[in-house]
Amino acid sequence: MAAAEFKQEAELMARYCDGDQAAFHRLYGLLAPRILGYLVGLVGERATAEDLLQQTFLKLHVSRATYVRFANPIPWLYTIAHRTCLDELRKRKRAPVKLTADGVVPDVAAATMAGGREEDARETGPHITLAALDGLPQNQREALVLTKVHGHSIAEAARITGSTPGAIKLRAHRAYVTLRMRLGRRPPAAEKIA
Repeated sequence: MAAAEFKQEAELMARYCDGDQAAFHRLYGLLAPRILGYLVGLVGERATAEDLLQQTFLKLHVSRATYVRFANPIPWLYTIAHRTCLDELRKRKRAPVKLTADGVVPDVAAATMAGGREEDARETGPHITLAALDGLPQNQREALVLTKVHGHSIAEAARITGSTPGAIKLRAHRAYVTLRMRLGRRPPAAEKIA
């Protein structure tokens, strides 16, 4: 991302660090939809992603004093969201499944990559749904969502996930090849090697 592209966000973040509430609301308006889409892509549930979004911005509020003035705040916010999501996924692994009063596992509404409900997407036209990502290893799913869906560079995705650029590139590529095969498209011969 070029410096001019994140200048507005950096200025808003600096003003927010100085106590300007209006700057926070503007920053939230600019970045919350992108972060929500990213979180929906990771957890697959809009309600959980909305909770994680709120937790992310609470963590941003608590740690705003550590922000490096006029640096691009977007990768930092994605990193906070990423770590918040990992905490939630770890907690889910430890938590027992909650059943309804009948003893049945409740249905969870599927969501699109943009964070909307899958049922709504069917009515408005073709969209990529999260069902296509089911079964991918979490690290491949993260790499794919960050690079292919949200358009982050390999280096930015590596910073967000705390990984290396090479690892992100490999994970995204493997996820992409798997999805192409699931959708019935054969990868070119060069992609079969990876």
